[in-house]
Amino acid sequence: MTKLFAGVAKLRLQQVLIIGFALTTAITMAVGTPITYGVIRRYLDNAQDKRVGRDMDLAEAFYNSKLNDLATSSHRLASARMMRHNIEAAAAGDEVAEAAIVDAIENELTNLPPTVRFVLVLDARGQAVTGRTLFDSHIEQADTRADWSSLPILADALARGEPLAATEVIPVELLRHVKLENRAYIQLVETPKASEELFDPREGTAGLTLTSVAPVMEEGRPVGAVLVGHLFNNDFTLVDRIKAVAGVDTVTIFFGDLRVSTNVPLSEAGGRAIGTRVSQEVFDTVLAEGQEFTGEAFVVSQDYITRYEPLYNHRDEVVGILYVGAQKSSFQELLDSFRDQVFLIAGATVLLAVFIAFPVSWPISRPLSSLASATRQVASGDWSVRVPIEGYYEMQSLAQSFNTMVETLKETQEQLLQKEKLASVGQLAAGVAHEINNPLGSVLLYADILRKETPGDNAQQREDLDMIVREATRCKAIVNDLLNFSRQNQVLAQETDLNLLLQELAEETSKQHLFEQIQIVTELDPHLPCIQADPLQIRQVFLNLMSNAAEAMPDGGKLFLRTSAGPAAGTVTAEVEDTGVGISEENMRKLFTPFFTTKPIGKGTGLGLAIIYGIVKMHRGQIGVQSKVGKGTKFTLTLRQQLPVQNEHAANSQVIG
Repeated sequence: MTKLFAGVAKLRLQQVLIIGFALTTAITMAVGTPITYGVIRRYLDNAQDKRVGRDMDLAEAFYNSKLNDLATSSHRLASARMMRHNIEAAAAGDEVAEAAIVDAIENELTNLPPTVRFVLVLDARGQAVTGRTLFDSHIEQADTRADWSSLPILADALARGEPLAATEVIPVELLRHVKLENRAYIQLVETPKASEELFDPREGTAGLTLTSVAPVMEEGRPVGAVLVGHLFNNDFTLVDRIKAVAGVDTVTIFFGDLRVSTNVPLSEAGGRAIGTRVSQEVFDTVLAEGQEFTGEAFVVSQDYITRYEPLYNHRDEVVGILYVGAQKSSFQELLDSFRDQVFLIAGATVLLAVFIAFPVSWPISRPLSSLASATRQVASGDWSVRVPIEGYYEMQSLAQSFNTMVETLKETQEQLLQKEKLASVGQLAAGVAHEINNPLGSVLLYADILRKETPGDNAQQREDLDMIVREATRCKAIVNDLLNFSRQNQVLAQETDLNLLLQELAEETSKQHLFEQIQIVTELDPHLPCIQADPLQIRQVFLNLMSNAAEAMPDGGKLFLRTSAGPAAGTVTAEVEDTGVGISEENMRKLFTPFFTTKPIGKGTGLGLAIIYGIVKMHRGQIGVQSKVGKGTKFTLTLRQQLPVQNEHAANSQVIG
């Protein structure tokens, strides 16, 4: 193994990448292909379950819609005024009343789809007054005076005085009265894996129907009822409609465990599997336990992906099954096709990886060579060098990081130079200020004495002496600024409430002439903690910034003072923002340089921001500025809540700036 790694180490990077790329691809495909096949298989299995679930939802919707149609039909007839006025007379033998009812029944049947359907009007005892049956597009007369009182749904509807609609079993004795006994008959077919015993011994002769009964009410009592039924036995309109409209592969309606309406093929030659029975597994789950069954099941002669739901009568008794399913063979063919394609793609990918490795390795090795060359240039002091951002994402990220690093190092060097420059200027300013301060004091003293001794009638001399005093005073202010800038002060830290300090400054400055047209807006964080700072120095910082902001808004504007939690733990942020003239891009880099000012001669010394910079740095803080010409300027200060403890020597030797 050691020799192998030693041999690889002698290869060029491009060669290593090609070998590694091809080998990695081969291993990945060898491991990933079976996993991919397994994922696809699980996905298809899940898709099968979801599909049959969707199919069952659609089938139930169609089934319930059909039942609702029957309920609407029975209710429409039962609630008609004609029915209430004629039913008792028709039951007593009034032919005119019976004819009126028959016309209403035939009109109802004519307006309904051509299915196996019957409508009966019965009296309060359950005796048939009249009725009609529709099948094969013909209307037949039902037996009158037939006794239907034994039908549970009719008896319960009359007893409760309320309509009922459900899936019901109608025995052959009653079907004879509506001429449907032959239509309901189904020859049982021997079916593999079926139960040895029938679920309902009436299977094959009795009919499974959608039945709706609506009582005819008169003065709060039932005087009869309208019964509307749809026979499923040997009627395929509903199952075929579900298949055509909803796109369901196969649909079946069972009476017990017997197929009475289906589009499941009996064999490959065709035909419908009428008379076949459900498997024992489904029998036990759906009919015996009343639970739904989902999954693979043997249907007639082959396996299907299925779902079975129990059908209940109006007394919540299981009387049949609603089934939807898709042939498993179609899913298996799809799965086999996916498997073949996965393995084919795996083999092609390994071969393709070898050819792709050559151009792929070049964009990796070339940026690394460029980066090495750029590193040597930076080491020689060339800060202008930049690496082109090209190649793959990682190479681009590396190049971007290198360029950012060079820019950061350049800025850091400029900051160090700025600090050294400020320190040098501070030392120079201190020396100059000390040398000039005393002579200026003498000039002011003697100029003032001469002005007092000058006679009142010598106006020209007094005017000249006033100018000397005025200009010397201005020079003394400049000297004081130089001393403030150069003085090496120790921060006298104490607990300082920044919100209170800013609030006091806002109140004080609002009364000054400079701030007459300025609206000061305070947005202070009420939860801001106190900080350790020199309150006099911090006050000077914000006062200078506020004065600069006011001068930048000669026509008035808004001045915002904000505080909030800092970007890092243990820090706070303060902002001073104005809506003034803004600062140009070329002046942004010079803001904190001593003696730089954009004010007219005699209006400023250019030391204000330099002093602010020094105070913030002494407080171990940061100051930043954002500005847009014509929009305004925002200064952001970040200060520590706790200042580090320094010994006296370190504090006294600190240089502002």
